[in-house]
Amino acid sequence: MARAGVKMMLHDRVQLIATTCGVVFAVVLSTQQLGILYGLFHKNTMLIDNGGADIWMMPRGTQLVQRGSVLPESALTQARATPGVLVAEPLVFGPGSIARPEGGTEQVILVGTALPNALGGPWNIVAGQASALYEPDTLTFEVAQRDKLGNLNLGSVREVNGRRVRVGAFTWGLVPFGPAYSFAEIGLARDLTSTATGRFHFVLVRVLPDADPDEVVAELQARVPEVQVWTSQQYHDTVVSALLAQQLGITFGSSAALGLFVGLVIVALSMFSSVVDHQRELGTLKAIGCRTRDLAVMLFAQAVMYGLIGSVVGLAVAAQLTAFMRSPNLAVMLPIGVMVSVPFVMTAICLVSATLALNRIRKLEPGMVFR
Repeated sequence: MARAGVKMMLHDRVQLIATTCGVVFAVVLSTQQLGILYGLFHKNTMLIDNGGADIWMMPRGTQLVQRGSVLPESALTQARATPGVLVAEPLVFGPGSIARPEGGTEQVILVGTALPNALGGPWNIVAGQASALYEPDTLTFEVAQRDKLGNLNLGSVREVNGRRVRVGAFTWGLVPFGPAYSFAEIGLARDLTSTATGRFHFVLVRVLPDADPDEVVAELQARVPEVQVWTSQQYHDTVVSALLAQQLGITFGSSAALGLFVGLVIVALSMFSSVVDHQRELGTLKAIGCRTRDLAVMLFAQAVMYGLIGSVVGLAVAAQLTAFMRSPNLAVMLPIGVMVSVPFVMTAICLVSATLALNRIRKLEPGMVFR
């Protein structure tokens, strides 16, 4: 019966195309909304994920990656003296204003990293070298801002927070939920952000290979109770939770749910219409001995095929759209977990949709074929 159902589905080409298009539309809409949501998460956690630190120390109450109150030098000293710590480095974080040659300003987020370990970045360098930060008054800039800042090139000079600096390297995609990141050696970043010597906004810790980060976190928290100590994963999860609480989850989640609901409705109506169009054939099958359960197998086989075919085509389209939309300013990400789960979710939705048509099949009478 399952084989017969698939053959019937493939025979009715118009019905097959219409239903598959409905599933494809649902897959593309829902995955793109989820992709944008995951992209926003990535934008706001990229410094955590790519900073090279196992543990972050920060002012209490911190939820996002942003400038807060400064930490005392004792926090860094205690971190370096804690068992299990391989290296601990300060990070300075603050706003920067770049003067454009034609007038006006553009904003950046200045990140001061301690060399040579450079915990916190930079990364994704597409022109120049990270070693350029060793040179006086040198910053990295985001390649997406080249045109905004008057066709920046390596070696170009611009004024940042009233001080002339040189472009030492370009990064790609380091644009969080706001201005782009610009990296500098920590001393220069302190001068540009007016941060006092011996003060900083984060302490980044890398643990020894055989050390347990959770145990090191507990020890650091006991030694420096006035600061907040998290593993990188805990900090990442906190940022994601904070963003979800700021309506992002509701906005993009409802859009993704709408796409799935549209797919459910299209498949349900299509399969119901198919049953109505072929009720004499289905009635004939009942007349020669097929039970409702047998016809249900046939119907559910069609639903599974619609879900699988539509998911494969929809994911292919979504992947192409993601590649087309990818830019330094817009991150659309399709995690492997989402792509793997899509066929299962869409197949389940198609099976639910098939229940409407199944109710129609239950009401079919074998005698109708003789009327």
